[in-house]
Amino acid sequence: MPGGMRYSVGMTFYNSLTRREEEFSPLEKGRVKLYTCGPTVYNFAHIGNFRAYVFEDVLRRTLKLGGFSVTQVMNLTDVDDKTIRSSRTAGMALSAFTKQYKDAFFADLKTLNIEPAEFYPAATDHIPGMIRLIQTLLDKGVAYRSEDGSIYFSVAKFPEYGKLAHIDPSQLKSGARVAQDEYEKESFGDFALWKAWDEADGDVVWDAPWGKGRPGWHIECSAMGMEYLGESYDIHTGGVDNLFPHHENEIAQSEAATGKPFVHTWIHCAHLRVNGEKMSKSLGNFYTLRDLLDKGYTGREIRYVLLSAHYRQPLNFTFDALAAARSALGRLDALWRRSSDLRHEITAGGNPLPAWAETAQKAFADALFDDLNTPEALAAFHGMIHHANKALDAGMTPQEAHSVLAALQYCDRVLGIMAAPATEATIPADIQKLADERAAARKAKDFAASDRLRNAIAAAGWDVKDTPQGQKLRKI
Repeated sequence: MPGGMRYSVGMTFYNSLTRREEEFSPLEKGRVKLYTCGPTVYNFAHIGNFRAYVFEDVLRRTLKLGGFSVTQVMNLTDVDDKTIRSSRTAGMALSAFTKQYKDAFFADLKTLNIEPAEFYPAATDHIPGMIRLIQTLLDKGVAYRSEDGSIYFSVAKFPEYGKLAHIDPSQLKSGARVAQDEYEKESFGDFALWKAWDEADGDVVWDAPWGKGRPGWHIECSAMGMEYLGESYDIHTGGVDNLFPHHENEIAQSEAATGKPFVHTWIHCAHLRVNGEKMSKSLGNFYTLRDLLDKGYTGREIRYVLLSAHYRQPLNFTFDALAAARSALGRLDALWRRSSDLRHEITAGGNPLPAWAETAQKAFADALFDDLNTPEALAAFHGMIHHANKALDAGMTPQEAHSVLAALQYCDRVLGIMAAPATEATIPADIQKLADERAAARKAKDFAASDRLRNAIAAAGWDVKDTPQGQKLRKI
């Protein structure tokens, strides 16, 4: 069947660790272990966050298109400086405060048609594993206890520190400590694995062998990633802003604890800008997904824009781009309806693709397997739509129509933008009754009644089309 084709093309990704494009080969044949940085659940995720999550979804779907099974872990950071500070400002318990944003996040994933990961570990559910990992680092002598009872990782004890961000270790400030979870790239120093309790933490506290407190942000991802994927796994992703210090620190603490390579391939996506400027509340260009939905845009349109640029290039998000996405999806939906009206039911063994569709489908896969080149993949996809419309105008056979629809569905296994038009709406009984009356009027050549009934059907929000196979109803 055309929609099930696979192409024997090597898959390559740009590895941030080596700073070059490399052919991808998983540690375990046929299976990819993937860790994707998830949200810090102290507010609604914004479209800059979703640029990363859509990129990670395209990566997951591309791996599956290439024949791999994927085990994906996406963490939920529900304890760190931001969540604690925001929950106390709101006067809510940490768990109740973060739950509302966890629920909103999962609703947003559905709106953007992002495939669910296999695991969504929350940091607060995995504190014992973090304590065990910190104890291992203490036992190995690469972590130490400060005067206030906090535990810090000594970057001087890990000679390879800086290999992901390509930082010169000689720039590191010996003995300097960074207590906050997030810090600037210019700030180098030992980072907190465990933060001793203080009044600002309120009732957010756990017991550890070295005293009461809570984990630092960086240790959370290492502990949860290794619990679900093992001490070494294939791919770790995130926004480029997470490369340093977060991912650098993950490598240091993980490899210092296990003595094994932590992650084989690191993949980072670039920033999102709005109308050419950095997204900022002060500039009035800061948008959550809900903000855009309230303006009348759909999840499909937003998803289309978010995947339209290459993940390693900055994405300029504009309302003109959303309008263009609406037009592009309209053309896709129109083709789907034309082809669906024409196609017959699947015959045994399926039908071969027309040569132009086979070429476009292969170009689509080739582009994605070449470091997730979504602009080239979309170009091939739209080329297929253009040729399909020309073929329909010239008299496409029902068998060809079925094959072309299968090719479009093949592409949509990664794009995820065609789900809505692929599902036929249920026709209400009253609309079907009007359609049946119209069919009877046409058979009786009562065209005045037929037109009146068509108008009544249209007023109710449905379009009726006459085909050789009979009337076809479509929700407007």
